[in-house]
Amino acid sequence: MNRSYLFVPADSERKLSKASDTGADALILDLEDSVAAAARPDAREIAADYLNGRENVWIRINAIDSDDAAADLAAVVPAAPAGIVLPKPRGAADALQLASQLDALEKSHGIDVGQTKIMVICTERPEALFTLDSYIGATSRLAALTWGAEDLSAALGASDNRDEEGNWLPPYELARSLCLCAAAAADVAAVDTVYTDFRDTDGLSQYAANARRDGFSGMLAIHPAQVEVINNAFVPVVEEIERAERIVALFNNNPGAGALGMDGEMIDRPHLVQAQRLLQRQEK
Repeated sequence: MNRSYLFVPADSERKLSKASDTGADALILDLEDSVAAAARPDAREIAADYLNGRENVWIRINAIDSDDAAADLAAVVPAAPAGIVLPKPRGAADALQLASQLDALEKSHGIDVGQTKIMVICTERPEALFTLDSYIGATSRLAALTWGAEDLSAALGASDNRDEEGNWLPPYELARSLCLCAAAAADVAAVDTVYTDFRDTDGLSQYAANARRDGFSGMLAIHPAQVEVINNAFVPVVEEIERAERIVALFNNNPGAGALGMDGEMIDRPHLVQAQRLLQRQEK
């Protein structure tokens, strides 16, 4: 399971040449916000060339209801990206529209149908917050949900999305929590959003640690310097792994038990599920 997804502007050959050495679990070549409209035709060609022969490289296209989205997909899908990152959806209907376009493009280019996965940035439009349950069972291509605060705050007309101490203000904490719950309900990965101050490694370390604590399996990055910090934060420490192994072993040795004692603590089925998930992520 991917811990870190590093955004790289698809029109920057210089940044792309260094991207594979950053240690990121996955790369997201960006054709949307970090690329000016006039530069997108060249960026599509650069992205397609970069994709050939590389694994775990995703493409962020433009919004599915934009004029650019079809051109983005036509350019990059033949080069077989790992997945498409979908920005600014209104709900799962937009992911289904993307999935339908991927079906057609994969068939026409001899790619296994269903190979290209989808990650949805599910909170960038205010109306999207009211449709997050629509991702449950929507498409087998759905691999992850993530969220974003910048477009949402612009849409809300807010002057800021964090308080003086850097904490999310209530509307954005709500969006983050809903994304996490929607991902769990849809049984896909939950990926936390970017930490925009890439110079603040201490703040990033704490934020990423909190993300893993809360249930996120990974995080978006906007600068190579963030990758190692994120990767380290999403690796369980030895004590956590050992405790999870003991919980699983305890229930394996006591089949049918609903609750058992361990180290003076009552351990029940939710603890077992948490332990199993931690060990599954560790194996991946």
